[in-house]
Amino acid sequence: KRKATPRRPPAARVSDILAQSLAIPGLWVMLATCFIAGLVYGFAGFGAALVFMPVGTIFLPVEAAIASFNLATIVSIFTVLPRALPLVDRRGTAAMVLCALPMVALGIWVLKQADVTLLRWAVIAVAAVTLVALVSGLRYRTTPGPATRAAVAGVTGFVGGSTGLLGPVLILFQLAGQDSVARSRATILVFLTITSTLLLPLMALQGALSPSAIPLGFLMFLPYGLGTKVGQALFDPAREGEYRTVSYLIIAAAILLGLPVWD
Repeated sequence: KRKATPRRPPAARVSDILAQSLAIPGLWVMLATCFIAGLVYGFAGFGAALVFMPVGTIFLPVEAAIASFNLATIVSIFTVLPRALPLVDRRGTAAMVLCALPMVALGIWVLKQADVTLLRWAVIAVAAVTLVALVSGLRYRTTPGPATRAAVAGVTGFVGGSTGLLGPVLILFQLAGQDSVARSRATILVFLTITSTLLLPLMALQGALSPSAIPLGFLMFLPYGLGTKVGQALFDPAREGEYRTVSYLIIAAAILLGLPVWD
């Protein structure tokens, strides 16, 4: 009879996984980028994935970069969400999250099945045109109804599922509206925090959640969480002009970094 291979104790297996994560090329660059992403997110209420994904995809497959980073962002539930919730229309934001989730699932399917390069170019083009419109002062004066918000949430979810960038569509929609800076920031922050957390089980259901991404995500917890706290302390709702300028610069930098030519 063949001898059964002895099973390694759980502690040893965990140790092996941690050692593999620490050996990932570019780990310290990704951890530093996570801190900067958290700093931007805590201040602006968006932009974390826009900062991290162009760097993360240098060292990781796209699916692994999305999964590990979204696992790290779960810490936002504790660091920034409690202060943002009282400022938003909870029912309206919850409805937008529910509208986004089916499209997130569709976007994940596209990520697995299709060449995402054309989609990324389309996202870059739309973001660039809209940014130019915002900088030029274009705003909409009407109050968006449920159908408009549902459509924006759906497009946001699809783009997020297929590229890992949940923010751009919603960000541009909110910044072009009439809400105050504090309310716009809070709405974006609550929507992105909840949706990015729910993205993980949707990825798992489609087999897109790589086991190797899990320990890496946990390693990112601390720098990302620390960054969000520092960024939150820097935000001052009275300085609307400076806030919008920084927001536009973040979006412009993300457009440049997100160009597929850097792959």
